[in-house]
Amino acid sequence: MAGAPCFLAGKGGRSQPYNAAMTTLFISDLHLDPTRPDITQLFGQFIDQEARGAHALYVLGDLFEAWVGDDDPSDVGAYVADKLRGLRDRGVPIYFIRGNRDFLLGDDYARRAGMTILPDPAVVQLEGKPTLLMHGDLLCTDDVAYQQFRAQTRNPDWQRQFLSQPLAARLAFAQQARAASQAHQSGLRDAGTMETITDVSPQTVATTFSRYGIDTMIHGHTHRPAIHEVDVHDRACRRIVLGDWYTQGSVLRVDAQGAELSSL
Repeated sequence: MAGAPCFLAGKGGRSQPYNAAMTTLFISDLHLDPTRPDITQLFGQFIDQEARGAHALYVLGDLFEAWVGDDDPSDVGAYVADKLRGLRDRGVPIYFIRGNRDFLLGDDYARRAGMTILPDPAVVQLEGKPTLLMHGDLLCTDDVAYQQFRAQTRNPDWQRQFLSQPLAARLAFAQQARAASQAHQSGLRDAGTMETITDVSPQTVATTFSRYGIDTMIHGHTHRPAIHEVDVHDRACRRIVLGDWYTQGSVLRVDAQGAELSSL
């Protein structure tokens, strides 16, 4: 069955129109927040229209620009939960992988939104073949500073301590972290290493294909939408990168005819 998850962690072009009822949809890097209400509305339209007829919807991280805990009372969070819950109630399963901006999204919010949280990475059966899904930041191993920050913030003890703080303190931390990220990227641009450091490491990509024994990978995070043909030890592999939703929507549609990556 297309899009049916296996919940495993650890280890082309289209010639025919897609059939919505048999199409699995993938999105990531929406970065929804109150400062871009037009993109939030675009997301709502996508859920109410195309996604209603989908076989399944996968959100591969960074659904929100920032997430400091499931007790966040933001209107955007409530709007998204209502839209997703409505979609799930219509019979469309929704699967979510945490990103680097919403890694604290927890079970409470997932239940509100009708989402099933998958591990990162996860292997799913997609059109009868195992496919590796990731947010994508684990592939960017040349950005050592970010990987150190990621390791710290994924530590369960760090997360428990952070979530025990008042909401105002957590929101302030999120602002500081965003400013630090922008400063880090500015430094990379000044050094002329922004494009290489913030993209995936080809060696890590090859190692990941080999480790999981798959030949198809789908991820986001880098905001560089493309379908890459990759040769890994004389084995033809495909790496599909989802686009972001900063100025428009980006959707991957997969069905028996192939994969189509396009903008809304």
